[in-house]
Amino acid sequence: MRSLPYVLGTSAVAAVVALAAGPAVADEDSGFTIKDPRVKESSGLAASRAHPGVYWTHNDQDQPRVFAVDSKTGETVATITLSGVGTPRDMEAISVGPDGSVYVGDIGDNLDGSWDHVWIYRFPEPKTLKDQTVRAAQFTVKYADGARNAEALMVHPKTGRVYIASKNEDGGGLYEGPVTLTASGTNVFRRVGEVPWVTDGAFSPDGKELLLRSYFSARGYEWKNGKLGTDHRVRAPLQGQAESVTYTADGAALMFGSEGEQSDVERVPLGDDSASGGGRGSDSDSGKSPSSGGSSADAAGDGGNDKLTFALIVLAGGAALVLGLKRLFRRG
Repeated sequence: MRSLPYVLGTSAVAAVVALAAGPAVADEDSGFTIKDPRVKESSGLAASRAHPGVYWTHNDQDQPRVFAVDSKTGETVATITLSGVGTPRDMEAISVGPDGSVYVGDIGDNLDGSWDHVWIYRFPEPKTLKDQTVRAAQFTVKYADGARNAEALMVHPKTGRVYIASKNEDGGGLYEGPVTLTASGTNVFRRVGEVPWVTDGAFSPDGKELLLRSYFSARGYEWKNGKLGTDHRVRAPLQGQAESVTYTADGAALMFGSEGEQSDVERVPLGDDSASGGGRGSDSDSGKSPSSGGSSADAAGDGGNDKLTFALIVLAGGAALVLGLKRLFRRG
């Protein structure tokens, strides 16, 4: 999904991010760099259940294929081509279910509702990592309240139920799929909660928390009986185009990904408040329930903060660009 940084200019964002970021290292303790030149728009990220240290990713507008990346080296160790599905339109998310099936969300819609349906693809996670073609199931999805854009698909690690978070600058919705997806009909997803501006999300391995990220922030939500509970701020890295997130397989850390060639996946440890802004019990930043009233952005936390942060980054990048041009002219 290219809309935000490309509309306002990637150069300003890249300039600021480059100043803030250090060199990337192919080490799961600190993250890794996706080295495959074919992966130019890593839009989703999911930790493998069958292969420790391996992460699934994919491009958004691409062939029906996904890549298995070794976090120790950043190298692709398998390319999986999906058969039995049509031509993808905008693949934006990936998640692994409790039975080991991999779900790919072809759910993007840059025109915010131009498609009356979207698709989910599902295939069994291969036991052996090698380039191969696997047969996938294709599920047609519609939203009960009309078409919309989305970039986050999450499969609950205990129930196997599929959720989608729509993407909207002023706040989106969390949609719950049917108990069992069907490949022979339409799967209607119903709105069950309000969420902020979301570019990806993931359930914790124990299923007790849902993590949602946007371009410049992330929040964790208690998950009880299929409902969003109290939320808290989660520390997220500043990335050029923050498009993906997943928990590590052991739940000890979060892995944040970004689009672009040679894109970095950054690891943020959990526990000891290392990823929590002020801690889960902070009165200033947690204890609010998304259903307790107020706007969706306020209830979810960072809708307004995202806009402010992005504006500041663009201004900073613009200032850096102006200074650079002045120096260039002086030399002339």
